[in-house]
Amino acid sequence: MPSDQSTWLIAVPNDGDAEGLLQELAPKLTQQAKLPIQDLAQLPIPSFKTGTLDSLVTLSEDLPKQDAYFTATVAKTVDTLRNLLNNDPTKLAQHILVDERGVDGYVLGGWKWNEGRYPVQRSLRELVDGLNSEMTSIDNALKSKLTNYNLVKGSLTQMQRRKNGNLSVRSLTDIVTQDDFVLDSEYLETILVAVPKNLVKEWYASYERLSSMVVPRSAKELLSDEEFALFSVVIFKRIHDDFLQKCRERKFIARDFVYSEEEVEKEKQDLETAGTTEKELWTELLRLSRTNFSEAFQLLVHLKVIRLFVESVLRYGLPSSYIGIAIKPNPKSAKKVFDILQRQFTYLSPRSNPVQKRAGKSSGQEDFVGEYQNILDQEFFDFVLYEVPWVIY
Repeated sequence: MPSDQSTWLIAVPNDGDAEGLLQELAPKLTQQAKLPIQDLAQLPIPSFKTGTLDSLVTLSEDLPKQDAYFTATVAKTVDTLRNLLNNDPTKLAQHILVDERGVDGYVLGGWKWNEGRYPVQRSLRELVDGLNSEMTSIDNALKSKLTNYNLVKGSLTQMQRRKNGNLSVRSLTDIVTQDDFVLDSEYLETILVAVPKNLVKEWYASYERLSSMVVPRSAKELLSDEEFALFSVVIFKRIHDDFLQKCRERKFIARDFVYSEEEVEKEKQDLETAGTTEKELWTELLRLSRTNFSEAFQLLVHLKVIRLFVESVLRYGLPSSYIGIAIKPNPKSAKKVFDILQRQFTYLSPRSNPVQKRAGKSSGQEDFVGEYQNILDQEFFDFVLYEVPWVIY
């Protein structure tokens, strides 16, 4: 049975009364399965150029791979939108649109093959290649834009983390000032040390003796948080490395920071630039993802319709005229809907799956089955059915 989390696209042979079939089927689905009438629609299937049997079989073997790729690309676009919108269902619903209509409105609201972009006079292979080329361009454009956005967002996140971490790791540019440092001295320098709260008393008792040339009583507490207290201390430059080593031995964390007005200003500017760039790229990626979803979903449905046609020709033969139906089942009544469809189209059983029957009658059965193995492995009903997965908000 097909998934109850997808819209079903169905094809059956056109015996001359497409409207009559839908009128006959609709009351059964709406009354017996309680299917809302708006969740049932006709799906026009063009009369494509059939080509040869071998070309159809080859295409039928290629189409599942293309279908999987198209479906995955649509899903990736939805995931991108979901992440950009912080998984907000209301906002997501405003962007998951196809030609400014909801997905259901596109499939169930009078869908038609886009003859202007995909002329049916072309061969099926040309049409599939054209669809695939467009989907590949959509996928590549999204990947490129998403990569750029993630790089900038990652850089911004790292900058923000540095401003929000504890005093042993966070940026100090917005904490210290020029007055906290001995500047322009030939012999002296100021070191910043993050001392764990439980070691503050030890710091006061020992910092002057950590090395031989620490300026007495020069330690000054600048700021503290829940974990660390930040101190400045003045030492002679010649003992710089030794003092840092002694700090590490006592679990005092000497911060690698040299005060510079230019560096302070540069860090602030870098943060502002990264924030502005992230917002700009977010807007561009949101716009592209919205557009790409609309385009990609249309491509996916067009590919599904080609699959319906190809499978119908292989199963029912010529003439290549088929009726398409789109159904959005309710998960609770999907089984009833499917049972009604099976009963409705049971008359097609003798005409269904001719390849399998021919394989059984063929004297060269094993060779024939091997040639059409991909077709034989598919799940068969008396009608042709392919699914369009729902977008879950």
